[in-house]
Amino acid sequence: VRKELGELQEQERITGFRPLKDARSETESYTRILENELKDVAREPLSTFSIDVDTAAYANVRRFLNQNTIPPPDAVRIEELVNYFPTAEEGPVHDAKEPFAVRVEMAPCPWQPAHRLARIAIKGRELGDERKNSNLVFLVDVSGSMNQPNKLPLVQQSLRMLTEQLGEGDKVTMVVYAGSSGLVLPPTNGENKSEILAAIDKLKAGGSTHGSAGIQLAYEQAVAGFIKEGVNRVILCTDGDFNVGASSPDELEKLVTRKAKSGVFLSVLGFGTGNLKDRTMETLADKGNGNYAYIDSLSEARKVLVEQMSGTLVTIAKDVKIQVEFNPAAVRSYRLIGYENRMLAKEDFNDDTKDAGEIGAGHSVVALYEVVPANLPPGAEPRPAVDSLKYQAPAIAPERLAEAAKSGETMTVKLRYKEPDGDLSKLIEMPVKDDGKTLTASSDEYKFSAAVAGFGLLLRDSAYQGTLSWETVRRLAIDGKGADKLGYRGEFLQLIDKARGLKETRP
Repeated sequence: VRKELGELQEQERITGFRPLKDARSETESYTRILENELKDVAREPLSTFSIDVDTAAYANVRRFLNQNTIPPPDAVRIEELVNYFPTAEEGPVHDAKEPFAVRVEMAPCPWQPAHRLARIAIKGRELGDERKNSNLVFLVDVSGSMNQPNKLPLVQQSLRMLTEQLGEGDKVTMVVYAGSSGLVLPPTNGENKSEILAAIDKLKAGGSTHGSAGIQLAYEQAVAGFIKEGVNRVILCTDGDFNVGASSPDELEKLVTRKAKSGVFLSVLGFGTGNLKDRTMETLADKGNGNYAYIDSLSEARKVLVEQMSGTLVTIAKDVKIQVEFNPAAVRSYRLIGYENRMLAKEDFNDDTKDAGEIGAGHSVVALYEVVPANLPPGAEPRPAVDSLKYQAPAIAPERLAEAAKSGETMTVKLRYKEPDGDLSKLIEMPVKDDGKTLTASSDEYKFSAAVAGFGLLLRDSAYQGTLSWETVRRLAIDGKGADKLGYRGEFLQLIDKARGLKETRP
């Protein structure tokens, strides 16, 4: 068992009347998360990362909690929890040059009231009625590990839902893989639903998993049926348990990276429990210019494949990177919450060869920074990781510091993105001033994002949870719930109560 990958071991713990499985209970694997630390602005004024529209972590955490199990810390990717919830914010105006709108809001940090919490929100353009024609290849894992009710049968129900959304201009191909791979549905017009549904219904599980051969065949089919200016995408349905062939994450990463350059993007849908290989699926989606969702129920399938179909399938911007420069006259230190496995070197921001995340139509992406003001009273500031230097020249010249103070800016947020079929990035830049807003005066979206981030901090026993309590998280979620037309936020309130109960009864 390799602990550095967060692999889970068999262990049970009895608490009160209910047996509680510790999250290290089976053979699931997650990429190790080392929380981002507070960074000193004088030494590291730039923070650079790739955006992330994956939502798998939230559905997976929900699955753990609904099984009365505390998820392992490495399963709790806070940025994916926050980005699970569509925001009510407006996208760009109709004639805007950019494919998304960017907003920044600051208020007191709920878990460190002397600090500020900055919320950077990106909202993608909605497609409206002009949906593009789609060339979809369903790539379905039918290996023996998929022979469980919450795996292949749920895959079939999910693909049926997606098929019902297709029309005359769309086409579907289906490839399966187990010990070998094969074409079980040649390219079929989306109007011919009975033929597509019949092929889905015939799927059966059995054998070992030769995933790389299936991926190869799926991409070949997608390239052969390529629709210019349309949606060209492979939809991989699996538990991620690749155990035969090119099965190491590095080999699969190279394969998918190579294929993504053909203009065919990848969506990964994860299913099942027990041997879920979250790490593998996240890697494939990241390198395949795609997204990763975990399907734990029919309602989640409906969210991903029906309610948010355009966002899942239609990319409006690729290789989206964010770089924030903090003003040392206003900020002493900062911490990016989440995105640990999306961090980039500062030089990567202007390097168009560096891969980053994609945004789908109507998608919303949120990033949160805990910001320590430069003017905290003595004793209120956190202890620096490194003491001030005695003999060296100051990192920032006094005249530059005075100039920075005069600007009144807290930070500058920069974004780079490429058009879906482009190779050169475009730059968006916006200075940000902290207007001193109170938490009470902050928007519903701000409060709700802070609540979800706080939920993640408590759930993973973060070293940075400060004074946070479950009650504070719940109150913020209620205050920020808004209209909640689809009920996602109301469900989140139930998960807060479930997590609190499990945490408080655990020894």
